Amino acid sequence: MNQSSSTFTDSKRHYLILDALRGVAAITVVIFHIFETFTNGDHTKQIINHGYLAVDFFFLLSGFVIGYAYDNRWGKMSLTDFFKRRLIRLHPMIIAGMVVGAITFYFQKSAVVFPPIATTPVWKMLLVMIIGFTLIPVPPSMDVRSWTEMHPLDGPAWSLFFEYVANILYAFIIRKLPNAVLFILALIAGAALIHMAITNGGDVIGGWSLEPTQLRIGFTRMLYPFLAGLLSRTVRLTHIKNAFSWCSLLLLIALAFPRIGGKEHLWMNGLYDSLCIIFVFPAIVYLGASGDIKKKFPLKLSGFLGDISYPLYITHYPFIYMFTAWIANNKDLLTNPSPHKYIVIISVALLVLVTSITVAWACLKLYDIPVRKWLTKRFLSSSAK
Repeated sequence: MNQSSSTFTDSKRHYLILDALRGVAAITVVIFHIFETFTNGDHTKQIINHGYLAVDFFFLLSGFVIGYAYDNRWGKMSLTDFFKRRLIRLHPMIIAGMVVGAITFYFQKSAVVFPPIATTPVWKMLLVMIIGFTLIPVPPSMDVRSWTEMHPLDGPAWSLFFEYVANILYAFIIRKLPNAVLFILALIAGAALIHMAITNGGDVIGGWSLEPTQLRIGFTRMLYPFLAGLLSRTVRLTHIKNAFSWCSLLLLIALAFPRIGGKEHLWMNGLYDSLCIIFVFPAIVYLGASGDIKKKFPLKLSGFLGDISYPLYITHYPFIYMFTAWIANNKDLLTNPSPHKYIVIISVALLVLVTSITVAWACLKLYDIPVRKWLTKRFLSSSAK
């Protein structure tokens, strides 16, 4: 375990490998979304095919970290203190993500992909941004993009909505449950996850819309991994050599693995998704928590990955919107392929990746860390730190 440079007072000492794995997953998500631009909604064409499972990995890490950080603090920490700590940890970057989404909104114009943008008045966009600051989902009448997202300025914020729900459930109910009851709930949630993955078109994709089917997907995706993460309290860790390398490799294989079964056997890929979430991801977290990093370069790399993981995840998608609109407005680049066209596409895609990482790093250093330090000093008592 090591202390992350980007976190403070929010929890006890951090497992640096797990922080770094979150960074690996976040970068994979960005690459997944870049490639998704070329699939036209056909998931079988995705190159980083299971990159969407990174969200479920984040839910698992969240359960693990929250259980580790707060389970033994409730005697001296109130509900108010808990929610203050979680808001200080998560909410500044939610606001940043909405601001980035608002700044880039009118650069995403495309009559094909985002037709409402051209006719959306500034006041309406700003209202959507302000509502987004609260993380309250916007109603369909305020969908300024036509993608039916509960947060149309910053799509990935849907998972933070469910993260907040998980935190509320933990604080009021789950933390009080005996381990046996928690285990039974995890079994039920796991069964629901398998059923949903098999019947949901062969994957767990979804959860970002404010409508019954999508909300069910979101809750189902959140519940098992979050509960499984909390169940880490029942597991005794060991010591694993080279844990970061092995865990990173396993995670990348799981996220990049080709789609299974094709369109003829959708259930096969659904089974892969659910088994990854139920068995593979907990194993990766166990191995990561059982390892350590001591060499200088891996230590710096892991610290960097851990630091940018959350800022990258919550701020990158506005640039994906822009890339999607650019591709839609330059379809000639995809017709009659040539080396020149490939170079242009690859160059712009790399620019999106580098820009996303750069913006995340800038938000972290210039905004997130200073703001959280101020909020901690202003709103947390010394006994709650």
